[in-house]
Amino acid sequence: MSGLIVTALVILVFIVIYQIAKASELATIIRGEENVKSQTNRLMAWLMVAFFVLGMIGIWKCHEALIGKMLPESASVQGDHYDSMLIVTLILTGFVFFVTQALLFWFIFRYQQTEHSKAFFYSHNNKLEVLWTTVPALALVVLVVIGLRNWFNVTDKAPEGSMLVQVMGKQFNWLIRYPGADGILGKTDFRLMDDATNVMGLDTNDIAAKDDIIVQNGELHIVKQHNVQLVINSRDVIHDVGLPHFRMKMDAVPGITTTMWFTPKFTTDEMKNKTGNPDFVYEISCDQMCGKGHYSMRGTVIVQTENEFKEWLSKQPAYYTGMLPAPPAAPAGAAPATADTTGAGAVTMAH
Repeated sequence: MSGLIVTALVILVFIVIYQIAKASELATIIRGEENVKSQTNRLMAWLMVAFFVLGMIGIWKCHEALIGKMLPESASVQGDHYDSMLIVTLILTGFVFFVTQALLFWFIFRYQQTEHSKAFFYSHNNKLEVLWTTVPALALVVLVVIGLRNWFNVTDKAPEGSMLVQVMGKQFNWLIRYPGADGILGKTDFRLMDDATNVMGLDTNDIAAKDDIIVQNGELHIVKQHNVQLVINSRDVIHDVGLPHFRMKMDAVPGITTTMWFTPKFTTDEMKNKTGNPDFVYEISCDQMCGKGHYSMRGTVIVQTENEFKEWLSKQPAYYTGMLPAPPAAPAGAAPATADTTGAGAVTMAH
């Protein structure tokens, strides 16, 4: 029944539009085509002016309504450069937008067709074409150079003494790896990956891998005012490490290692105070559609003081320890094992 009503309404609307068009055509004939055209042109010209004014007011109102919902200030030093670049781009393009739109609507109003005016055909002007091609091109070159400078900075080798952390994407989670006391990330091999025993494919033949720490809950712990370089990989499909509060973003590609580095400015607790939100968290989002669980691939970044970070790290066990096979159960009636205090009982693993 409802379908018939909707169909009838649609047909009725078309009939009304048709009748209005016929009435307009008859009115044109009665009043004279030139007179009606002149009145229509004047009406359209004033409507265009009204549209321009209301459009500018609408843009400003949207700005006022949404500015409070924007991300807080950049939480990284490098992010400040990106924010500055965005502001410069918005000022430049905003100025050009306003000027060009104002001229467009002014020309429509000022040079509307009347009985006393006639359109002038202006076919070609080399100087104008060179001007409106060269000036935008030069402006865009400046913006591109600024963008490339920032990009090359964050993708270059991090300064000496930077914290090194590996971030690996997997459907649908982030795996975080820290070097142990040796400060070196051990080798990995994708052929060794196993969800149950070796999630990141640590190569246990490499001594540097044996003290590495792997966090599987998606928490990235870093230190305020300390450079951190992320070594980024994926173990299945293309993901993307998105750090919106730090203005950082980098693809995680299977078989390819990508990197970026930045310097956090505020701890998580400081940002809670700045935003007035006691539940504030820095987020790691996956910014690349990676499958049906993409929406749930979210982690957190916890920015701490150096002492807080050291305390947290000291409580994290080396992942290699969990990879060791459980010792065999002692047979019934056997004497209890005694501790080897000679240092001769080194742990070995078969490969």
